[in-house]
Amino acid sequence: MKFSEMTQDSWAELQLYLDTCLIPYTALTGKQSPVEATEALERLRDFLDMVEIPFKGRIMTYPAFHYACPDMSMALNTLSEQLKSSGFKYVVIMSSDGELEQTQMTSADLVLSRSVLIQEVGEEGISRLVGEKIRELWKR
Repeated sequence: MKFSEMTQDSWAELQLYLDTCLIPYTALTGKQSPVEATEALERLRDFLDMVEIPFKGRIMTYPAFHYACPDMSMALNTLSEQLKSSGFKYVVIMSSDGELEQTQMTSADLVLSRSVLIQEVGEEGISRLVGEKIRELWKR
């Protein structure tokens, strides 16, 4: 579910079920052409679909961080803390092109980087692995 689909009344009703917040991270540098930026957004959209579609009803997707900056880990950690204080039990950061280290994202419960996962399991195994990691998160 996208944050823009939520009303104050529906949030009050669904907050118990929507316990996981998804933060997309595009990792643009500003050096991309418009075509390259569009392609990056499409890769991120496709990567997010691996979580948003099968786990609809439990995941709330927030607005994306589009541009990389030197203090990105601090910004994402601060945002993760604030989202948890607003009622989310879990925060997941997903990036198709950016490489974020879980060890740097201490306030996020899970960091999924498509480029890293491709190296681990190949393109064909990503969807299955992402689903497994989300389910493992919820078992903790």
